[in-house]
Amino acid sequence: MFSLNRVLGSSKPISIFSRINTSSSSPIPPNPLSLSLSQHKHKQVFNKAMVALLVATTSDPASINPANALLAMPGWQPGPHFQDDMKSFVNEGVRVLLHGKSIVVEDDLDKRWEEVIGEVVHEVIFFSKHTAVSNKPALTVHPIGVPHLREGDVPPQGGRPGWAALPNPRIGPWLRLLKNIAQAHNLVPEFEITLEATHHGPLTNKPTMFLEIGSTEDYWKRQDAAQVMAQLVWEGLGLGGGTDVGNWSRENDNKKILLGIGGGHYVPRHMDVVLKDNVWVGHLLSGYSLPMEDPNQSKGETNVEIGGTWRESIKAAYEATKSAFPGGEILAHLDHKDFCQLDHNLLKAFHLPFYYSASSVIDCIEKW
Repeated sequence: MFSLNRVLGSSKPISIFSRINTSSSSPIPPNPLSLSLSQHKHKQVFNKAMVALLVATTSDPASINPANALLAMPGWQPGPHFQDDMKSFVNEGVRVLLHGKSIVVEDDLDKRWEEVIGEVVHEVIFFSKHTAVSNKPALTVHPIGVPHLREGDVPPQGGRPGWAALPNPRIGPWLRLLKNIAQAHNLVPEFEITLEATHHGPLTNKPTMFLEIGSTEDYWKRQDAAQVMAQLVWEGLGLGGGTDVGNWSRENDNKKILLGIGGGHYVPRHMDVVLKDNVWVGHLLSGYSLPMEDPNQSKGETNVEIGGTWRESIKAAYEATKSAFPGGEILAHLDHKDFCQLDHNLLKAFHLPFYYSASSVIDCIEKW
């Protein structure tokens, strides 16, 4: 363990995490996943059924193929009429909604479903393709949002500037479950099983996550990958009489939630903590979601104000994560060399100490 006396002026030893108080009020509504899935199946709230909404598009093989594989499993029936150009299917407390547009352009499907059908949506899950410059095969899970964009910016893949969706509490447990299912289906090591950083839309109002198959058309069409994603949802939501996985209200003996700040798009250091320590996963802000404007100050000066929307991005991600995990202990895991110059600004902005992972601390100390 290193001491950060020189960095933070404290004798407190380094921790991988920074504790964030979740007791303060938030304008974001409480997470409806605080009710158990069994309650969703058997108890009406305000005389309305509560359901999970799973969305897929027929325009994307990595989206429709997992949906079709899921719908081939027992218990599915045609669902209620929602919209002329969409089809729905029902199975216990789960609703599958199929449309033909880009997966990131149909905003507020959860809210629209509630208004038209009269059921309360407690979470939203999307099937989608994943693209990457590497073209490597991958199965990914991630929260969504574009909290780093300024008002007036046009999000390239949906969402609203400054917005972060409530992260679905199932993200961490489902990543671990996905790894097991993919291994059982012999997709590992061919396919990488990974988290992705928070990015893109569409707009949602309830806890949300994306499940993606990547990274080229050949992989998007792989039926074995589609089957794995379908099995993930089947087991994860407890369909067919099983117990759902990643239920915050039932499984929150461990109340630690990781809020990832910094790092690359595939957040490897954050994911390492998630897999080893079994923490829950909130938003994951990669370096590109933390825009910083160089103040052109020498490193010897103090009280340097660093511009950019990094503060607003962290705040939006924190507030959404706090709302998604009522009563949880949010732990900010920092993975970015550039944060060496931001410690005092972070203290000032959030009124709390931030700590660095050991590898980042070494770089930080060397700079100081």
